[in-house]
Amino acid sequence: MRLDKFLKLSRLIKRRTVANEACDAGRVSLNGKVARASAEVKVGDIIEIQFGNKVTRAKVLLVKDVIRKEEADLMTELL
Repeated sequence: MRLDKFLKLSRLIKRRTVANEACDAGRVSLNGKVARASAEVKVGDIIEIQFGNKVTRAKVLLVKDVIRKEEADLMTELL
């Protein structure tokens, strides 16, 4: 699954366009490397998002194309 789509579905970022902009600005890294929006996300990957002084780290636990809002927190584990 694409990184921008995963960020939106997992609710780490609310909108896919915002996820795209964050990736383009170099504020999202995947497994320690700056990632593009088209990067492939797999189970076990570590995603790091920087917004200002705040840094959010999450481990990918589940990759599904369709998920209900109530189950979105099952996709990641915050570190």
